[in-house]
Amino acid sequence: MSDQADLLPLKTALENELSKLSQLEEIAGEGAQVVELDQSKVGRLSRMDALQQQAMNVEQNRRRQLRIQHIKAALIRMAKQDYGYCLDCGEDINPKRLEVNPATPYCTQCADTH
Repeated sequence: MSDQADLLPLKTALENELSKLSQLEEIAGEGAQVVELDQSKVGRLSRMDALQQQAMNVEQNRRRQLRIQHIKAALIRMAKQDYGYCLDCGEDINPKRLEVNPATPYCTQCADTH
């Protein structure tokens, strides 16, 4: 990327998303806890629904953690002035691509291989 002033809107967007994801992470902890399998408290269908909901919450938490890692890595690249360059080929990442996903570490061509 050319200069720090150009990065400011992208950095702000990344920091805002990171803040929102961190807040969601605090709230979502309960949904991924182990489901109690006591039939006297919950019927079979309700228990199956609870297990399905738990699995969905676990996957949401995994994806949220992955996104948080990508955002933190992008912020580190910004601080080191390595932001905007593909991690595979070293070429510039298209600025339009960075506008859509400021945390992306790859150019369009290299992203296809990942």
